[in-house]
Amino acid sequence: MTVDSQAVTKAVGAVAEGRASGIAVRPDGSVGLVLAVDGIDRATAAKLQADVEAAAKLVAGVTAVRIILTADRDAMPTEPAKPAIRSILAVASGKGGVGKSTVSANLAVALARSGRRVGLLDGDIYGPSVPTLLNKHVRADLIANRIQPVEAFGLKTLSMGMMTEPGKAVIWRGPMAASAFTQLIDLADWGDLDVLVIDMPPGTGDIQLTLAQKVKPNGAVIVSTPQDLALIDADRAISMFAQTDVRVIGIVENMSFHICESCGHESHPFGHGGAEDIAEKLGVPFLGRIPLTASIRAASDAGTPPAAGNGPDAAVFAAIAASVAAALGI
Repeated sequence: MTVDSQAVTKAVGAVAEGRASGIAVRPDGSVGLVLAVDGIDRATAAKLQADVEAAAKLVAGVTAVRIILTADRDAMPTEPAKPAIRSILAVASGKGGVGKSTVSANLAVALARSGRRVGLLDGDIYGPSVPTLLNKHVRADLIANRIQPVEAFGLKTLSMGMMTEPGKAVIWRGPMAASAFTQLIDLADWGDLDVLVIDMPPGTGDIQLTLAQKVKPNGAVIVSTPQDLALIDADRAISMFAQTDVRVIGIVENMSFHICESCGHESHPFGHGGAEDIAEKLGVPFLGRIPLTASIRAASDAGTPPAAGNGPDAAVFAAIAASVAAALGI
């Protein structure tokens, strides 16, 4: 039975007091939406959540309702259940465009292939890319009020791209995005993990500070290209983690070099050795270089992480994963 999405929107809107957004209906009849509960107390927020869920279920064909709560301040109606996560690893960069998400996904896959129990959280609320990198363009389920991560390549993963309508922009203020981010950690059914890898959004804003101050990662990996502009921002990211007492495990130099497929000549389109130089300058371990290759680009676009294969690209990520695992003690 096809659910009338307009009827759902109308029913929810009648009780949501203008706080509902991102309403989406899945083919299986489940409904997902975002409910802002900022400025109201816990009891009121809990009642509003229940009213919205009940209203949606009154629409013919609706089988389940999944609600993500957001708030500008701490006004959540439920206490988060702490998942059994042994270590949390933040993968960060000071700027976008350096391939941080690609490194995050492949690092998580490489850790999973080495026998660890791994989760991958796409922390980029505004521009989630993990669904593409892992070819998991699906909706996360809700069971017993716990968000269910999606399994892919031997790990569990979750992304805002699995919670909202495909192709629609998430337009939230920073504190609301940070609130949603912490819920993806605390209210998801991660199970027992050796490590949760978090693909951080670029920069040093609200979400990054929320992670560093409230979640307290066991370590951070900084991703940069060799060029000076990227290294300046990588330095800022390292400084942010230092100020919040989060240990920086090391720096990865992405798009480090390019080898011509025709003649074998090695070139350095973004410079050479910059990340290793800044690692030495700051006293931070240098974890390795990832080449700029057509094979990594093509595999990433296709949703088949190079780390899941057996070629030279997989070996590069496996070596970096081994260093990270040793640093985390997993």
